[in-house]
Amino acid sequence: MSDLTPLTQKFIVHWGEMGERWGINRTVAQIHALLYISPEPLNAEQICQTLSVARSTVSAGLRELQGWGLISIVHRLGDRTDYFEALTDVWEMFRVIIDRRKRRELDPTLEMLREIVSGLEKSPDDARSKEKMLKMLDLFETGSTLYEQARKVPTRTIVRVAKMGDIIQKVLGLVPDR
Repeated sequence: MSDLTPLTQKFIVHWGEMGERWGINRTVAQIHALLYISPEPLNAEQICQTLSVARSTVSAGLRELQGWGLISIVHRLGDRTDYFEALTDVWEMFRVIIDRRKRRELDPTLEMLREIVSGLEKSPDDARSKEKMLKMLDLFETGSTLYEQARKVPTRTIVRVAKMGDIIQKVLGLVPDR
């Protein structure tokens, strides 16, 4: 990472650490961070050199990031090399990540809870478990419904609403007027 400023290096390293906490390979997250902050698209060799990572690791990371929809390929006239760039709109990036995580984590859990509740409906012996699983199922179904509704709202509206937090809390009566 010799071509990067110390602050840029700090961002890339931290993004990699956060990626690990979110269940994403550290190097994949670092590739994403590098592409996000890069002023121009980079090819795989440039990424390898900048991050001091093996070509096979970069290739696998780029495929994963493309699968998530976080990066795209850019072509240059007269150059057969693939260049890569990350989404630059942080809110859109956030939406893509949340969508992918919902499909990977929430949806399978919701399906499993529905199966369990269905099985408990047929077995009246365990009323307490059924009650708890119904509450858990309700939580996940409500979260899923809320997410599906939020997906329909334009990004700029979500940003505006998010920045109006205090006003919304007052309107909902969650914060007393001063």
